[in-house]
Amino acid sequence: MNSLIDKYNIPGPRYTSYPTVPYWDETTFSAEKWKETVIRSFHESNSEEGISIYIHLPFCEALCTFCACHKRITKQHSVEIPYLESVLKEWKLYLELFEEKPKLKELHLGGGTPTFFSPKNLKTLLEGIFETVEIAEHPEFSFEGHPNNTTRDHLQTLYDLGFRRVSFGVQDYDPKVQKAINRIQPFENVKNVTEWAKEIGYRGISHDLVFGLPHQTWEAMEYTIRKTMELKPDRLAFYSYAHVPWVKGVGQRGFDENDLPSGEEKRRLYEDGKKLLEKLGYIEVGMDHFSLEHDDLYQSLIHKKLHRNFMGYTSSNTQLMIGLGMSAISDSWYAFAQNVKTVEEYQKMVEEGKIPVVKGHILNEEDLIVRRHILNLMCQLETTFTDKNSFPELENAFEMLEEMERDELVEIFDNQIKITKKGRAFTRNVAMVFDLRMMRNKPETRIFSMTI
Repeated sequence: MNSLIDKYNIPGPRYTSYPTVPYWDETTFSAEKWKETVIRSFHESNSEEGISIYIHLPFCEALCTFCACHKRITKQHSVEIPYLESVLKEWKLYLELFEEKPKLKELHLGGGTPTFFSPKNLKTLLEGIFETVEIAEHPEFSFEGHPNNTTRDHLQTLYDLGFRRVSFGVQDYDPKVQKAINRIQPFENVKNVTEWAKEIGYRGISHDLVFGLPHQTWEAMEYTIRKTMELKPDRLAFYSYAHVPWVKGVGQRGFDENDLPSGEEKRRLYEDGKKLLEKLGYIEVGMDHFSLEHDDLYQSLIHKKLHRNFMGYTSSNTQLMIGLGMSAISDSWYAFAQNVKTVEEYQKMVEEGKIPVVKGHILNEEDLIVRRHILNLMCQLETTFTDKNSFPELENAFEMLEEMERDELVEIFDNQIKITKKGRAFTRNVAMVFDLRMMRNKPETRIFSMTI
């Protein structure tokens, strides 16, 4: 395995979309074209599956120096109400595009720190959304909670509004690692919020663990995993730290790059961490995710209903996802659109009655074919071809796949590719084989994190 990791551990996308954001063609994109795709997708899917809404709540009281998200650091909670009012105004701009009431299937509050906002203000926001929609029969409502500031009132308020899933960012329990990433977070805080969530009735509690952080050792990682097992969350995200300090605003400057684990050390963090999780009863789902057998994420994998979008892996598959808030990304299946990246510009555009998109991509016929194959690989670990000759450049893909087959990462059949158990760690690499846009225009500088 070590030689394979040396061979395949290269910069590559995480494939929450295809094309990936650096390869969006903004020359063919416009706000009007985006609206047209939203209307089309809404008509095709609303009555059956419904839609998803992602709300980006960008404020944090302190900067975590491992974070690559768009955020605004402030301790001034006076920003809450004006921002939430803007989100509701943006949602009303989308409502004007629809001829019937949307059916809401999936809703996620992401950040930033959603629990920066008071329970009362979150309730006002959500009730403002809910009064304009029909709630689907089995909705999937989830949010990200910071263990240091998530209160029992947060959990109860959101539960009463229909939320059943919550993910807590743990990262690592080693004090030295926590200091380096500016995330001082005692185990007791995580224990409190996890037990409160269980007592209230949440059925999809998740913890996020990160390997490859500065000063991280296997002894510390093992301790973190074993402490996590004391709380037995329903699912886990166990993913590689994405070191992208060249991206403006990410804040990954709180440590020296020499403090990061070496390739050999990081390899052990991943391999031994995965073995320990499986030994403790967790089953690998897709890429970087593990769940207990009873959890919906595992059940959706078994029944081939697992989906992946800008919210990560989800057990709900909706064609239309509307992203609300500063920097939020939306997906109509036929196009992607991202909102402006500062709070001030976002609020200004919404006040002017404009859907605040700043860039995006309209998918062409080839994009849609490739997107489906990559989505299949990321979610089902396999994909099927009706015609391998649909575009000639895929010939190169099959040459690369044959090498991966020799390395026992994939199995190739007449019209099907399957990722093996050994190949799961290299899912991103297999997906990259089909990435025609990156193949045609290989980056001259590093723009992605390492695949493993």
